[in-house]
Amino acid sequence: MPRPIALKISVAAMAHNLAIMRQRLDEVSQTLNRDSPKIWAVIKANAYGHGIEAAVSGFAQADGLAMLDLHEAMLCRQLGWTKPILLLEGFFGSADLQVIDEQQLAVVVHSFEQLAQLAHFQPRQPVPIYLKINTGMNRLGFALEELEQAWSLIQALMEQELVHFLGSMTHFACADEPSPTTVEQIQLFRQYNPAPDYPFSVCNSAAALRTELQSYLGTQPQWVRLGICLYGATPFVDLTAEDFDLRPAQTLEAEILSIQQVKPGQGVGYGHLFTAEQPMRIGVVSCGYADGYPRQAPNGTPIIVAGQRTQVVGCISMDLLTVDLTNIPQAQVGSPVILWGHAQLSVNEVAEYSGTIGYELLSTVTQRVPRYQDNT
Repeated sequence: MPRPIALKISVAAMAHNLAIMRQRLDEVSQTLNRDSPKIWAVIKANAYGHGIEAAVSGFAQADGLAMLDLHEAMLCRQLGWTKPILLLEGFFGSADLQVIDEQQLAVVVHSFEQLAQLAHFQPRQPVPIYLKINTGMNRLGFALEELEQAWSLIQALMEQELVHFLGSMTHFACADEPSPTTVEQIQLFRQYNPAPDYPFSVCNSAAALRTELQSYLGTQPQWVRLGICLYGATPFVDLTAEDFDLRPAQTLEAEILSIQQVKPGQGVGYGHLFTAEQPMRIGVVSCGYADGYPRQAPNGTPIIVAGQRTQVVGCISMDLLTVDLTNIPQAQVGSPVILWGHAQLSVNEVAEYSGTIGYELLSTVTQRVPRYQDNT
């Protein structure tokens, strides 16, 4: 019998979230009297842990897919995706360009080294590229003082029919919080963008959800890059997925394996990080940090057992964790446990208790956990 733990992926929830975001963007665009943006569905890191196959199906109505890994891009083509695919970090060596050309992929260009490699490659058709501008994230992208030179090189590549220019893009550092930084980045982008007549791509999930930012973007056609919101979570601390009618697309489930009767003064688990102050029923759950549950989850982290919220107690071990069943008399061996991914328990809430973010938990469930795709 398989170990009782599973990761359930809802393709229907993914499709729902995409539709909700498109509707939201359409309504904002209509209010601002501009064309609705097109949507890149971001499926990096194995679609945030949901699986490339599920993403291709769930995001079938997206205008394009965006990711980092060349092999994941090839898999999308094998699965029948014929619309645009964007490599968000571009290519990592000249050898990648042959595959990019064969698979008809678009790439983000963020360095002079990449431009030099494009200049020495003879594609069957011009390689679609975005110019990435560093407006303050200070990771990838051309510095503002480098843009004139970069744009001149790109124009030369366009004249030689080596590249097809899609537009410019940037990456926001603080769009998930009420910071003036994002508006400042937008202003810098609009001021220094060397190709203002082309479509642009600046909005991630946070910026797309924060409608107050949209008025700063002007009326030029744009593509948005939606990631975490499409999987039913938000980048915000103070706003939940339910606030935006987004549904969790990933549910981590397990079962109660054993029940212990613990007396006052007795400890639970490694290091006795939890000590009972009264008689307690302690449930042992078939999930641990080797499955992707955060080892740092403290006492009190919420969890659902037999349909009722309770809390984690004691240290998270490799294969097991322990929960308080004292007030859940109906819970028995075999009772279902939801670790996250339910209307009563979002991945963001578990992440907040654990001192991390929902992105990490969604994308780091390990391969030993069986995955089941629900297409309904």
